[in-house]
Amino acid sequence: MSKDFFKQHEREDSGFTLPLEELLEQLNFNEAGLVPAIAQQHDSGEVLMMAWMSREALEETLRSGQVCYYSRSRGTLWRKGETSGQQQALKSLRVDCDGDTLLLQVEQTGAACHTGRRDCFYWRVDGDQVVLDKDTQANPDDLYGKLPG
Repeated sequence: MSKDFFKQHEREDSGFTLPLEELLEQLNFNEAGLVPAIAQQHDSGEVLMMAWMSREALEETLRSGQVCYYSRSRGTLWRKGETSGQQQALKSLRVDCDGDTLLLQVEQTGAACHTGRRDCFYWRVDGDQVVLDKDTQANPDDLYGKLPG
C-alpha cells in the first residue's frame, strides 16, 4: 500500500534516494487514475494552476521536460501550450508526504490560465465579497481560436 510506503520513509535523512520507478509505483492515484498537480513558477514561487496528471502524463512530462496533464473533459492527454503556445517547461518535480499531490516547478511561457490570466487564482475572498483581482494578459480567442457556437 502506497500510504505505508510514504509512512515508512518519512523519517529518512536528507539525501536518501530511491529509484524513480519505485516512487512512481507508490503514488496515490485516485479511482480515475489521476493525481492533482500544482504548477508553480520556479523562480518566484507564484502558484499558477492546478490540474490532473495520469501516470502516462507524468511519464511524458519527465521524459520530454514539457508539462503534460490529463484533460478530464476531453479524456486525453493535454500537452500544456500545444494549441495556445503557453507552455510550461518542467524545472523540478516534488511529491508530497502522502504521495497524493505533485508540485511542478515550471518556467511558464505567457498566461497559465485558459482565461488569458497569468494564473488561475484570480478570485480573492475579501470579507463577505469575492473580488476578481487580476487582469488578462492575452485574449483567450487569440490563444485558442474562436470557439464555435
